[in-house]
Amino acid sequence: MTSFWAARYGSTDGYLFGTAPAQVLVENPGVIVPGQSALCVADGEGRNGVYLAGQGMTVTSFDAEPLAVDRAKALAAERGVGLTAQVSDWDGFDWEAGQFDLVVAIFVQFADPTFRARQFADLRRLTAPGGVLLLHGYTPEQVGYGTGGPSDPAHLYDPAMLTGAFGDWHILRLAAYERDVQEGRGHSGRSALIDLIARRP
Repeated sequence: MTSFWAARYGSTDGYLFGTAPAQVLVENPGVIVPGQSALCVADGEGRNGVYLAGQGMTVTSFDAEPLAVDRAKALAAERGVGLTAQVSDWDGFDWEAGQFDLVVAIFVQFADPTFRARQFADLRRLTAPGGVLLLHGYTPEQVGYGTGGPSDPAHLYDPAMLTGAFGDWHILRLAAYERDVQEGRGHSGRSALIDLIARRP
């Protein structure tokens, strides 16, 4: 998978997914609390982590692709914000590092159902009591659009799946919807999206 992302990020001198944050962050400002801690998992070139840092959060992020992390650090420097960005794959990250007030997982769906179960368990563990998890991705309908994301529908989310995984938390938002997305060359066109925002008891 690392070679896959190395090829994708290396195919352009610019930011593959642009430098603007995912709309889900902009449209749900209540999850952003200046001074609190945030973790952005598989944060790619840093557009989401840098945005949260710019809103006054203390942000840690990681991604498996070194070129993407270098771009994240460059974007943070350009915006004049602090970002603790590190190179790590999912299993290499220190999931016992502590807990975060906000955990953000945006388009992390290149995972089969077995791996996804581990992802969800890790995200649950690192969200502090009273903290918020924000999960944003594609529904299976996205495969028909072909405008981003995995081609295997088994990797994608639906409301029942997310309710089953996080229904014991206080769900603040769970919505599947469609919209036109323009996020660099990586996500471009009509897209079938899903959001989960849930607060840990």
